[in-house]
Amino acid sequence: MNGNERAISSVDDAGVADTKAGTPIRARRIKFSYPQGAMNRHYVSDDLIMSHVVSMLSSVFPEGEDFFIRSVKYYKDEITDPTLRAQVDGFIGQEATHGREHREINERLQEMGYPTRLNDRLTKRALAMIYRHAPHKYSLAMTAGLEHYTATLASLLLTNPEARSLLTSDEMRGLLLWHAYEEVEHKAVAFDVYRAIGGSEALRIGTMRGIHITFLGLVTVSTLASMLTDRATYNPARVLRSVAAMRTNPWINRDVLRELGTYTRRGFHPSDNPTVHLLETWGSELFGDQGILADHLVGASKRR
Repeated sequence: MNGNERAISSVDDAGVADTKAGTPIRARRIKFSYPQGAMNRHYVSDDLIMSHVVSMLSSVFPEGEDFFIRSVKYYKDEITDPTLRAQVDGFIGQEATHGREHREINERLQEMGYPTRLNDRLTKRALAMIYRHAPHKYSLAMTAGLEHYTATLASLLLTNPEARSLLTSDEMRGLLLWHAYEEVEHKAVAFDVYRAIGGSEALRIGTMRGIHITFLGLVTVSTLASMLTDRATYNPARVLRSVAAMRTNPWINRDVLRELGTYTRRGFHPSDNPTVHLLETWGSELFGDQGILADHLVGASKRR
């Protein structure tokens, strides 16, 4: 990582947090295409482990986004602040589009040999059980906590060129850059809804501590299960090379862990970790007339 660049955006030296909380959130109409044969089998810089990690993360997004939408939408009628209600609408629109696009690329990953359909079904059953049997406030607390995870990883992708360079597939890089931008854009919505409906700090923090344990465990188990279906896993040299690369992997560093840990601080708010500069920098880079994703935007939503 460049010495002048922070891998993760956090409160700056002056302790100044984001200044644009409450700004509108727009659901962009965007569409990607994933032609067969367009992606290499190990599309994350030809890295065996990371290709399976990213594939398994992608496989949980459709059902995860649907869970987030239901958890936030359940409390929409209790929100009296018109700004937050408008942000909820934007959040729902963005998450629905994320789920649709990840379902599409997950089908391509399935055809390439990744067990995305199985992981999607398992995720659906697990989240349906939680939503059905746990208090709805717990589902919302889970959503707010997991949104912190996605915003943290999104900030890293937008901030760190080395993290972006690992995504050697144009299709996957474009999808994840757009997803990352919108995750940063709506990172506080579920959290603000949780606060608005009287969610306690004890439940918020306790839920996140549980997420820390289960998230890492589930990603590890699903990645190992996916790798067992891949012939390359049975090549010792290939596995050792991938394991060795983990030591310098920009996605695994102390800054990531530090940012994830900020969530369990009492009084925490997502805007404590400033990301407005990322939105300002990447808005035109992605969605401007000459932006990376300009050709993927549909109709009037091309204008930010």
